[in-house]
Amino acid sequence: MAAISESIEINRRPEDVFAYLDDVERHGEWQDQIVTVKRQDDGHLGVGSRVRETRRVPGGDRSMTYEVIEHDPPRQSSFRVLDGPVRAVGTISIEPIGDGSRSKLTIAIDFQAHGLGGKVLLPVAKGQARKQIPKDQAKLKELLESGAA
Repeated sequence: MAAISESIEINRRPEDVFAYLDDVERHGEWQDQIVTVKRQDDGHLGVGSRVRETRRVPGGDRSMTYEVIEHDPPRQSSFRVLDGPVRAVGTISIEPIGDGSRSKLTIAIDFQAHGLGGKVLLPVAKGQARKQIPKDQAKLKELLESGAA
């Protein structure tokens, strides 16, 4: 089970939610801590795709690369961070609600410490994610429901 799991209902079809989330270069629109994000390959996002992003974290900006390890549109996508002292492993799941015009979005994430620095930073990363994920989900919901995304 993931260390952190948060869900929110969005008044958009799962296909719409997934399509927006699949455009990783737009993640900064709903995740305030993202400074830059760039695909490391071309074509459709899928298993093996890599993304490089820089995030604002306690202590300064940190760049990391993550790899898509599962990709099942419009239901689920999973990733793992490949570098850094604290590496996230996460899954984004989207379930239809009712007649399929609404969605339940769940973000589940866990972290692994690498080295002494990772052991020190692990509680900070978990605490930050626990606070930030609900804020990010609320912003995503607002963007999608307003038609801005």
